Amino acid sequence: MFWKLRLPLMLTFIVGLVPIVTFFLTERVWGVAFVRDRVEQYMVIITGFALLLGVVNVVQGNIRKIERRKPGWPFAVSLLLGLFVMGAFGILSAARVGPFQSILTAPDGSDTPFYWMTRHLFNPLQAAMFSLLAFYVASAAFRAFRVRNVEATILLTAAFIVMLGRTPLGEYVFSWLPNGETFLPWVTEWIMAVPNAAAQRGIIIGAALGAAALSLRVILGIERSYLGIREK
Repeated sequence: MFWKLRLPLMLTFIVGLVPIVTFFLTERVWGVAFVRDRVEQYMVIITGFALLLGVVNVVQGNIRKIERRKPGWPFAVSLLLGLFVMGAFGILSAARVGPFQSILTAPDGSDTPFYWMTRHLFNPLQAAMFSLLAFYVASAAFRAFRVRNVEATILLTAAFIVMLGRTPLGEYVFSWLPNGETFLPWVTEWIMAVPNAAAQRGIIIGAALGAAALSLRVILGIERSYLGIREK
């Protein structure tokens, strides 16, 4: 019971307390810089092992999906193929060896197989994915900007002004006013710098408080879901 529960909680408390203590202590205090640097190095090592564990988990989950022919299993095959091919090319590029090195290397020696796959396969696929997401964003914006109440009306009006102010059409519409070419861009910048910035700060403060509360729960041992223990 000690190794499964008490020891992970003790390690979590100590490791979580070190950054907090070293943040308030100056480097003039003996041992502060040493402990902080060592903990950061250990965290990098643990992150590497966690990344490897995540890759193993993804491979196992998708293999089970393919074996059971669950809906969408061809996408799991594509995911595994991309994972292994890009991983192999990444290792070959790092080692500077392999039969593809002379074929896919540019005359100046700067184009490695991994870079070639990234430029000719990954980047076009990424562009296609974001181009498809544009339609979903437009659909979500249409549903969000429906005038149902006062708040939705304000959101729709502000969005319309900002979008119009970002285009040359907005400057042309208000060009008949004195300084009309700069009027709508000024209103747009004011909306982005004052109301929008205030809302963003509120969201960031709320997210920071939530992250701090969750961190304290983990450090104090109240939150134990990472140990596989669920609260009843």
